[in-house]
Amino acid sequence: MRHLLSLALLLALSACGSDFVPDEFEMPVLLETEHFRIRPIRVDDAEKDYEAVMESIDIIHAALLGDGWPTEDFTLEENREDLARKERRFARRTSFTYTVTSLDESKVLGCVYINPGIGGPDAAVFMWVRKSALAEGLDPLLETSVREWMQQEWPFEWVVFPGRDGLVPAQETI
Repeated sequence: MRHLLSLALLLALSACGSDFVPDEFEMPVLLETEHFRIRPIRVDDAEKDYEAVMESIDIIHAALLGDGWPTEDFTLEENREDLARKERRFARRTSFTYTVTSLDESKVLGCVYINPGIGGPDAAVFMWVRKSALAEGLDPLLETSVREWMQQEWPFEWVVFPGRDGLVPAQETI
């Protein structure tokens, strides 16, 4: 049976503080491929991120397992506040949100969320790509890159990708 984890629950737990990553671990700040760039999300990304979010509400709801975020009336100001919270969580090392951009960063293509796992896994990773990037085939490229990145650059033994393949150890995900 697949475990469906709520992103809201994961974020609520991560906001409480944890030993999610070792103190000596330096979080990766860049992953670049020939198709996209992944870097920590910032409040300065709000406008481009908002455009991608609003274009892709149905995709995000599916990727975040029906979490309900964002709503149809989600505003740019709410997005700024949300990104500020994500920056604070990143700084506290309790969860990590990365924006996926075009190589020149002119467009946000999606997002990657790395959160503490619940009930066994070290981490749960959620991701989505905007509707136009999904149509261009970016999602499988992003997923493959993120799985490799989690295995090679992050300190986790067991990473799950809820909604993508259930609960599997990181070393068996590629």
